[in-house]
Amino acid sequence: MRDLCVVFDLDDTLYLERDYIHSGFDAVGKWVGDWLSIPDFADRCATTFEAGRRGIIFDSVLRDCGLDPAPQLIAALVEIYRAHAPAIRMLPDASNTLDTLSRDYPIALITDGPVAAQSRKCEVLGLPALARPLVLTEMFGVDFRKPSLRPFERVADLVKSGKFAYVADNPLKDFQAPRKLGWTTVRIRRPGGLHYHRPNDIVTPQFELPDCVGLPKVLSEV
Repeated sequence: MRDLCVVFDLDDTLYLERDYIHSGFDAVGKWVGDWLSIPDFADRCATTFEAGRRGIIFDSVLRDCGLDPAPQLIAALVEIYRAHAPAIRMLPDASNTLDTLSRDYPIALITDGPVAAQSRKCEVLGLPALARPLVLTEMFGVDFRKPSLRPFERVADLVKSGKFAYVADNPLKDFQAPRKLGWTTVRIRRPGGLHYHRPNDIVTPQFELPDCVGLPKVLSEV
């Protein structure tokens, strides 16, 4: 096994985050349909999301439906969203590449997001069988989300490799810490990814690929 640990991001690197978002809207929409008699809540949320209105989607859609977005109700909808069993799948290029890389490299994962939601995603995608450790940054507290060094240092403490590579999608936060630590950085810039149009204006990753297919070749040269 080569002396390089390949560390992956999760959202929009191994699967499309948009799929998770719509899956969550469907789960919330079912509850809202049953209890608040709004049959098209999920569709309304999806339309609002695709229009670029982020962050207060549930509040906005409830108001559009003539209901008061009371804090307790919003908290309940957020909990349903985060706790639902996500209808997502690993993208074929990511699945095939992980299978290939795991034969030659130790694999790990670092991901931001609520612990319950991120752990469910990992379980559905079968990642506990493919990657160790799985570092959910908010286990350390919200102050240790990327670009904090701590989750990357945690991987380095647990995996005794001479070199590390981080494979991720979001140049706003993903590459500062690994570059400071001397890791190789690879951006997966997928069409359909939420950060596809974001330029590399903070830290430029050393490599950029449209999907994971070319990753084994890139890593073989590191």
